[in-house]
Parts: sequence; C-alpha cells; structure tokens
Amino acid sequence: MAPLSTPYTPTTLRATVTPCPWVPFKPHEGHIETPPLPYKPRTDKLLDVYNISTHVIPAANPRATPDAPVPEPPPRSSNRDVMKLGHEFTERQVRQAEGAWFTNEKLLWNCVNRYTKKGKEANARTKGITLFLAHATGFPKETWEATLCYLLTACGSIDEIWSLESVQHGDSALLNRQNLSGSSFDWTDNARDIANFLINYMPEDVETSTLPIQLPRLHASIGESRQKNGFSSRTVVAAGHSFGGCSLVLAALNFPALFSSMILVDAIIDLYQGPAWEFNKFVVGATLVRREQWPSREDALRSFKSSPMFSTWHPDVLRLYVDHGLYEDASGCVRLKTSPVHEALIYANPRASREAWESLERLEENIELLWVVPGKLRHFVPTAEQAAKERVWRRPANSSNILVECGHLIPHECPRELAQIMADFLHRKYGVILRQSKL
Repeated sequence: MAPLSTPYTPTTLRATVTPCPWVPFKPHEGHIETPPLPYKPRTDKLLDVYNISTHVIPAANPRATPDAPVPEPPPRSSNRDVMKLGHEFTERQVRQAEGAWFTNEKLLWNCVNRYTKKGKEANARTKGITLFLAHATGFPKETWEATLCYLLTACGSIDEIWSLESVQHGDSALLNRQNLSGSSFDWTDNARDIANFLINYMPEDVETSTLPIQLPRLHASIGESRQKNGFSSRTVVAAGHSFGGCSLVLAALNFPALFSSMILVDAIIDLYQGPAWEFNKFVVGATLVRREQWPSREDALRSFKSSPMFSTWHPDVLRLYVDHGLYEDASGCVRLKTSPVHEALIYANPRASREAWESLERLEENIELLWVVPGKLRHFVPTAEQAAKERVWRRPANSSNILVECGHLIPHECPRELAQIMADFLHRKYGVILRQSKL
C-alpha cells in the first residue's frame, strides 16, 4: 500500500506579518580561545562505522535580542496559575519584539556533533551526501542518533553527518550558561547559527582525519563562494524537526545555495493567531514549571517512563535523552541541560514561525522539500488542522509529504519509520543504494 499523504491544499490562511530584516554576520574581533568545556567531548562510534566527535564554533554575531538577566524559575503551581504565568511571560516577549530593534555582541557558542566514516570510503564519490540535522525545542542534538542508527543500517552512502545544537540546548547550554540572555529568544538567531556554521565553519572536504575541538573559521572567500554557488565538494541534505525545521527554512530563504533538499519533520511554521496563540501561552506556562532535577539518571529515567509524554518514546531515544540531556550538578543530582526558562523563551516568541509561513512560498524551487507529517496529532484549536494541511503546500513546486503514524515527536516516537522515509527519499533523489528493502 502506498504511503498516505496530504492532498494539495491551497493557502487560505495568511500570517499578516512583515519579516524582520536578516541581521548580517559580524566576526568577533581578535583571537577567540576555546572555552573550558564543562562536558566530555564525544569520541565513540555509531554502529562501529561512523566516528563521533564533538566540536564548538562561535555562534552568529551579533544576536538579534538584547542581553538581560535570566529570570528566576517560578514555583510549580496550579493549571490556572500556569496559564497566567504563560500569558505574562509571552506578552512580555511580544512587547519586546514589537519595540526597538536590539542586538548584542556577547560571545556564545554552538556545539556540533560530527559523524564521519572510518577509512577511505567516505571520499570515494564526488560531491557525496552530507546530512545536516537541526533538533526540536527542549531536546539535545543526540536525540537524532536513534534515527541515524536505523538510517545508516538501511543505506551506507552518507559521507558525513553534522548535528548542530542551539545555544541554549544541551552541551551548548552548559557552555553558554553565564552568557545566555533572559529577555527573549529570536528564532532567526538559530537560523543564523545554522547558516553561520554552513558558510563559515563546515570543512571544505569530507575527511576521516581528526578535527580540532574548535573548528577554524574558513577564509572569507570560501564563505562568499558558498553563499552564491553552494558547496564545491558536498551535497547538503538538511533534516529539521519542529523548531529546527522552521530554522532551516529561515536559513534557506536567505542562503538557498547552501541546500540541495530538506526533510522537514513537522516543522513549526504556523500562524499563531487567536486560539492557537492562547494555547501557546499555556505551553509556555507549563514549560516554565516543568521538573528539572532528579537524584540520579535512573530516577530520571523512571520518572520519564511514568510520564504520559515520555512513555510513548522509543526506548533508545529515551536513553539518549537521559544520557545526553542531563548533567550532574554541584549537589550530585542530575539536572536538565536545557533549562525550563530558556525552553519557554523559545515557545514564547514564535514570531519567526509566522515569518516563515509568510515567506515560505518564495523559497527557491530547486530545493526539494519532503514534509514528514504526524498522523496522530491532536488539534486543540479550530484552525490547526487546516493550517497543517496548507503548510505542506505553501510552496507546492518540488514538494511532497508523507504521513507517519506518530504524534508531533516523530524522531522520538518513531525513529525506525522516520529513518525508512529518509532512506527512501535519498534513494529516489540521489540514487543512494538501499541495503535492504524495509527496516
């Protein structure tokens, strides 16, 4: 039976928002020393075939939001108080977004994982496939690894994989915890961080040699060429989930030459008007008061397994979240690397999601889009179902979509099914040889 997809649905819903100007990149002045790492860099292997290494780069400079102290997390309380708290927090971000244009040049860092083949096989083909991954809000870059294991079992023709972490997530959050702003977070900064890595730091060629922890900034002429003509020796396929998918689209709208195709896993590109906006405020409040500390990793794992949200996850992804989404704090307990406050800041300022909706129809048609759509998503507001149907056809040319029987957290709940979808796409578009017909 052929996979289900959403039939063509023309746009009837408009975002009515004017996209903000893209803040140009400005290199930090002088030599930048690698900061002391508060975590152990990865040196292990994936499936005993791909070496894993952890690297850092300076994040895009300047940032599109002002520097401000991080607010104290509120006490856990009733649903009514949570709704009120989310309303206050969100309205503050909206007022700031509608006010004066701010930037700050405080140095932040992005952590990125690199997965590269052992031996010489990686350099066997010209312009082989490089897979770039962008994560969802609240989850570290490593949550992609369950999907990667299934994907690389199905097809071995991916030369190199890079997974970049947003500045307030996972290892990046530990590195930046003294410098993160508590005022708001503009999603375009995550898009700028993605573009900054692809333009200024991704190495020219796929190599199996060891790279330094702090990746060197490339010569300006290479970055300028990439912006105009793309990569000389790579074919970049980007996959982004939720907030990460929206960030990829924003990056591609400004630098289309960087991308050959995109796999958008329920990318949060939406209207956020009326009831949808009110429901989002509740999500903000609930995030602010979520639990963030446990006596041990095993206690955290037991707690997650009893949670309605986490209980549907694939066990491998849940283990990855416990191993890489938590760290040991000064008290000897384990704590979320991504704090609830900084997670809530992302939910509280979805203006860029509306900007992406408004601009998506202008995305260059030579970037093929594959939308992966959840088949079990519950819609809490009247326009959500219609918006979900229209989203995947906002730019109808060179686009397709496929439904998977999961909720919004597709990489977490259904990594095997997502990997099969990705493998089939790579086989159809790039002729990647599949090792077996179905996972």
